[in-house]
Amino acid sequence: MTRRYYTELRPTFADRGQWALPTVLRHWAQTTPDRVFLDTPEESATWTYADTLAAAERIGRALLAAGTVPGDRVVIMAANSSRFVRTWLGTAVAGLVEVPINTAYEHDFLAHQVRTVEARIAVIDDVHAERFAAVADAAADITRFYVIDTGYRDAAVATLRGAGWEAEPWEALEQGAATDLPEVSPGDLASVFFTSGTTGPSKGVAMPHGQMYFFGDECVSLTRLTAEDAWMTVTPLFHGNAQFMAVYPALVAGARAVVRSRFSASNWIDQIRESGATVTNFIGVMMDFLSKQPPRPDDADNVLRCVFAAPTAASLVDEFRSRYGIEAFVEVFGLTETSAPILSPYGEDRPAGAAGLAADEWFDVRLVDPDTDEEVDAGSVGELVVRPRVPWICSMGYFNMPDRTVEAWRNLWFHTGDALKRDAYGWFYFVDRFKDALRRRGENISSYEVETAFLSHPAVLECAVIAVPADAEAGEDEVMAYLITEEPVSAEEIWDWCGSKVPAFAVPRFLRFVDELPKTPSQRVQKAKLRELGITADTVDRTALAATAG
Repeated sequence: MTRRYYTELRPTFADRGQWALPTVLRHWAQTTPDRVFLDTPEESATWTYADTLAAAERIGRALLAAGTVPGDRVVIMAANSSRFVRTWLGTAVAGLVEVPINTAYEHDFLAHQVRTVEARIAVIDDVHAERFAAVADAAADITRFYVIDTGYRDAAVATLRGAGWEAEPWEALEQGAATDLPEVSPGDLASVFFTSGTTGPSKGVAMPHGQMYFFGDECVSLTRLTAEDAWMTVTPLFHGNAQFMAVYPALVAGARAVVRSRFSASNWIDQIRESGATVTNFIGVMMDFLSKQPPRPDDADNVLRCVFAAPTAASLVDEFRSRYGIEAFVEVFGLTETSAPILSPYGEDRPAGAAGLAADEWFDVRLVDPDTDEEVDAGSVGELVVRPRVPWICSMGYFNMPDRTVEAWRNLWFHTGDALKRDAYGWFYFVDRFKDALRRRGENISSYEVETAFLSHPAVLECAVIAVPADAEAGEDEVMAYLITEEPVSAEEIWDWCGSKVPAFAVPRFLRFVDELPKTPSQRVQKAKLRELGITADTVDRTALAATAG
C-alpha cells in the first residue's frame, strides 16, 4: 500500500529570492499594468496592478517620512476597504511590518497586542479612536495615527490629539514624497498576526515575506488559480483567511481580488454573480448558513468553480455542487505559524472527514505522542508537528515572546497542539485539540484571556473556559465557562461583566456554576473531564434565555 502526498505545488515564482510582496507586485505592474488587481464593489472602485503599485509606493514613502525605519511595526485596525489593502501593501514596499488587529478588540485584548509589538504607527477606522485612548499607556510607542473616515473622522482625530498623539486623516498617506524605498527580501519580517493564547496571552506570529508569499502560492496551487480568475473574499482582512489565503493568492497569480465588506448569507450568491468570482473561501459556519437560504432557480447562474472551505462541511458538499454549479471543494490543515503542510488535491473526492495529504516536498510532517515526542503508528492519534524543508516558509517565532517560541519549537519541530490521525493511504484527519484554544464562527478565542476577564469579577474565585460542540456542522465551537463564586451571582451579571472586557464573539454562550473543578495533583484544571461532561441540566444557556425573553 503506497502512502500518498500532495505533489501539485509548483511555485508561480520559481526563484525563491523573489518571494517578497514588493517583488511580486512590481512584476505584475510591469508585465500586466492595466489588468485589474483590486476590486472593492462597495466602493464602486477598482485598481489596476499599475495603480496598486503606485498607491503602495506613495503610502510606503509617507510612512517612512513619518519617522519610521524598515522593521518598525504598523498597526492596522479597520474594516474591509481598499484603504486597508493599500495600507498593507504600503507597509510591505517600505520594509515595515504590518500588524492587523481584530476590530472587535478593546480593553486588555487591544492593550496586550499593541504593547507586545511596540507599534510606531497606527492606521485605524475612526470608530476605534476611543478604544486606543482608553489604553494609552499600552500604546505609548505609537507616534502617529492615520484615521480612515467612516463618518466620524474629525471627532476621532480630535480624540487622539487630545490623548497626546499626532493624528491626521488617512488621505495624508497618499501624499508621500519621492524618496528611495528599501529592498525587501524573503527573510525580512512582513507581518505579525495574533493567534489565540492557550496557557497565556495571545501570541503574535512573526511571518516573514517568504512565508506570506508561500502561503499565498499554496492557495494558488490548491485552487488552480490563474490570471483569468477572480477570488472573492468576504472575511475580515485582519484575518489570514482574507489576506494570505485570498488577496495574496490573487496577487501571486496576477488575478483579480474582490474584497467585499462583510459576509451576508442572503446576498452571497448575488455578490458572486455580480463580481464574476471564480473562486471564494468559507470559514466556520458559512456553509451551514448558506445551506439554509431558500433555493433560487438561478443559483447555478454563476462562474464560480472552486470553494476553499476550512473546514469543509462534508454533508453539504453534494448539495452545494449541484445547487451552485461548483466544480471543486478544497481544504487544507495549516496554522499561521506553519503555512499549510496538509492540502487536498483539486477536484478529488476525499475520504469523509479527511483534510488532505502532506506536502512532503516542502515540509517534514509527523504525528507524535504529545508527552514523549515519539512518532505514533499510522491510524493512531498524535499531535501534529511540523518543520520546513526550505527557508522562510514558516514563522520566525512569536514576536517579543522568546520563551513561548522555544516552548512551541521544542526539539526543532513546531508543536501545533492539534490531535490528528493519518490513515495508511496518507490522508490526515483532524480529531481534536490538545491545547485549550477555541474557535467560534471563524474567530480564534483564548480560553486564558476569557478566564482572566471572569476572574476580575469580585465574586468569581475560579474559572475554567472550554469548548463544547456547536449545533451546526463546521460551526466549530461554542464557549462554555465553569465558575466557582464566593457568593451567589446571576448569570446575567456575569455575562454583562464579561461582555465589557472581551469581544462579543468570545462571551460564553453557556455558564455552569459549580462548587469545585476537577484538578490534577499539580492543581491544573482537568479540562478534558469538563469537556466530557459537556452541557448538563444545570447549565445556563444565554441563547435559550434570550429566546425565552423575546
